[in-house]
Amino acid sequence: MRNNPLLHEYALDPQVTAFSTTRHGGCSQGTYASLNINPFCGDEESHVSQNRQALCERLAVRNDRLFLPHQTHHTEVVDITEDLLQVTSPDALPLLLEGKDAITTNITNCCIGVSTADCIPVLLYDPQHHVAAAVHAGWRGTVARIVEKTILHMQQRYGSVPQRMKAVIGPGISLESFEVGEEVYAAFADARFPMEKLARRFPAMRKDEVGEKWHIDLPACNRFQLLSAGLPATQILSSGICTYRHSDDFFSARRLGIQSGRIFTGIVLR
Repeated sequence: MRNNPLLHEYALDPQVTAFSTTRHGGCSQGTYASLNINPFCGDEESHVSQNRQALCERLAVRNDRLFLPHQTHHTEVVDITEDLLQVTSPDALPLLLEGKDAITTNITNCCIGVSTADCIPVLLYDPQHHVAAAVHAGWRGTVARIVEKTILHMQQRYGSVPQRMKAVIGPGISLESFEVGEEVYAAFADARFPMEKLARRFPAMRKDEVGEKWHIDLPACNRFQLLSAGLPATQILSSGICTYRHSDDFFSARRLGIQSGRIFTGIVLR
């Protein structure tokens, strides 16, 4: 049976294709079912390869022009440019993408993206310079303000102007589902996030626990960074999808376990 990737697409700009993969339209099985293109989460290599090729065909991009970094919850950014690819051998690309949690490009018909399964994916587009970025913002990356750092990187590297940029906040865990310990709450508070707007206490989610626990709104934390960097609110799209509550359609590590598939949120310049 031929793979037919089902994508959740975003009307970000006519000059780009922006999307998140769903769990549908691939060949992976079990907790990886069915559309997983991430090679770092334990899925069968042959399934990952078939899913990746099907996605490339769906996007009309070459397989060697789809870039997915190996993320490590830090704030390193990698730039994919034609000049870079001309001097970098294919064998060296995995090393180039190792340990990067944000990726940018100015190459047309090239797909860049990040993998998530409850963390927040953020896409950025600069229509003035026709440059795109994809950002992986887990709670650690969010605390470290990876979105703001990526926007600053685009300003310095490409001359991007935040007020002219557009953004998408993709599927991720919601406030209601993201229960955290006191140490995580403290990390956000110490990083000067406005916690009165971004956190609430709810009854403990586990039946064997009593009392209330902190919950943090990760999508709102990243929206806060976009606004702080200068993007107008009217130029920020949000999927509004909670991966934890919609794990039938989008991968959720908290629901399915770490040994499960990943959403790929990507952008292609046309």
